[in-house]
Amino acid sequence: MNKNSKIYVAGHKGLVGSAIWKNLQQKGYTQLIGRTKQELDLMNSSDVKCFFDDVEPEYVFLAAAYVGGILANNTYRADFIYRNLEIQNNVISESYRHNVKKLLFLGSTCIYPKEAPQPMREDALLTSPLEYTNEPYAIAKIAGLKMCESFNIQYGTNYIAVMPTNLYGPNDNFDLEKSHVLPAMIRKIYLGKCLMTHNWENIRKDLDKRPIENISGKATEEEILEILKKYGIYKDKIALWGTGKPMREFLWSEEMADACVYIMENVNFFDLVNGKKEIRNCHINIGTGKEISIRDLSQLIKNTLKYNGQITFDASKPDGAMRKLTDVTKLHSLGWYHHIEIEEGVKKLSKWYIEDLIKH
Repeated sequence: MNKNSKIYVAGHKGLVGSAIWKNLQQKGYTQLIGRTKQELDLMNSSDVKCFFDDVEPEYVFLAAAYVGGILANNTYRADFIYRNLEIQNNVISESYRHNVKKLLFLGSTCIYPKEAPQPMREDALLTSPLEYTNEPYAIAKIAGLKMCESFNIQYGTNYIAVMPTNLYGPNDNFDLEKSHVLPAMIRKIYLGKCLMTHNWENIRKDLDKRPIENISGKATEEEILEILKKYGIYKDKIALWGTGKPMREFLWSEEMADACVYIMENVNFFDLVNGKKEIRNCHINIGTGKEISIRDLSQLIKNTLKYNGQITFDASKPDGAMRKLTDVTKLHSLGWYHHIEIEEGVKKLSKWYIEDLIKH
C-alpha cells in the first residue's frame, strides 16, 4: 500500500475498524474511506455496488460484522449467520468486480472446533464439530475465509483472512445483552460498585449513555434495580454466567489493528501457500498465545476497579468452549508480536470506559 492509496475500512466505527483507521492515520495513510451503517447498508447488495462504483477503493479491510457474546450468539442464531454472510458476500464480490489489489477479511477464532487441540493451529479448521452456542456465527466466518481462499485460487486475487482471538479496547461494545465477556464484566463490576456505594448519579449517567433493554437513567430506582438484577448486578455481589473455569485469550484491539496493517503491508496470500498441493488453511491466527480463566479475569477487573463486593458464578448457565488458545507460530514467523499484557489492558479499558462516561 502507498500512503496515498484509497483504502476502504468497512466497519470503521466498530472496535476493530476504528483501531485500524487510527493505526493507518498514525502511519501516514491519507485517503481513508469509511461509511457509517446509516450511510451504507452493507447487507444491501445494490447499495454496496453503488458505493464501490463511486469510490473505487484499491485496498479493503473487511472489519464490519454482526458480533456479540455467548448470550447474543445463542439467542440470535439466524441473525448471526444471515447478516454476516450478506455483509461478506457483498463486500468481497464487489472487491473482485472492482479489481481491489488486496483485501483483509477479519474472522474469529470461534471458527475452530470445540475440541480442537490447544493451542489451536490454523490446520485445526474443519476437523471436528464447532461449539454449539456460536455455531451460526462461526460457519459464516468460515464461509468468508473460504470465499477469500477460493477467489484467490480461481481468480488470482490477493485476499487474506485473519482470525483474531478475543479483542477488547477503546470503542468496545458494553451492551450487556450483546457484548463480549471482558467489556460486559467491566461494566457490571463498575455498576455494582456504584450500587454498593449508592452512587446513583453515575448509575443514571451510565444508563443514559447505554440503556439496558430501553431502561435509561431516567427510569425509577425500582426499574433500574430490576434490570440490573436481571443481568446479575446486585447491591452486594455480581453474578456471572458459567463456572468461571473456561480459559480465554485476550488481545488489545489497537494491537490487533497493528497486526492487520502489518500483514497488509508485508504479506501476500501466495506467501502463505508454501507449495501446498491442496491450498487450504492459509489464514493467520492473531493473538497473544497466553490465556487467563474467566474467574481470574473477574478478580483482576474487581481489583482494578476497587470493587468490594462478591463475585459469584451461575453454573447453570453455559460456559462455552473450555479453552480457545491460539497458536501464533505463523504470525510470529511473519514478524509480528504483541506487547500489551492483560493486566495493563484491563487498566487501560477500565480507564477509557469511565472517562468516556464523564465526557457525556
